[in-house]
Amino acid sequence: MYPADRKYSKDHEWILLSGAEGKVGITDYAQKQLGDVVFLELPEVGRKVKAGDVFGTIESVKAVSELFAPMSGEVTAVNTALAEKPETVNTDPHGAWMVVLKLDNAAEAQELLDHQQYAGVAR
Repeated sequence: MYPADRKYSKDHEWILLSGAEGKVGITDYAQKQLGDVVFLELPEVGRKVKAGDVFGTIESVKAVSELFAPMSGEVTAVNTALAEKPETVNTDPHGAWMVVLKLDNAAEAQELLDHQQYAGVAR
């Protein structure tokens, strides 16, 4: 249910690591809890975040929720297509990346959950 090629936070974000970068999105569990996503507020390129920091917000018909950085780094890309079609988060949560982070400390990945550990949290 949760792709094995990512790491997961207890805040229901995923990160797909590739060298010194990572693409960040929210999990299927998170999008189901939110319901129909209608708006995303994402950071600007160049913003620095620490693991656990709020990097944006996601708004659904039910609520507005904060998005938390799973690792520390600098935002190097933002998926602007999601601003135009935020519902993509509902239809493809593990494909709809939100930001790319240039990671400050790759060792922070050890603090995150693998797909099996996350499946135990997302119940």
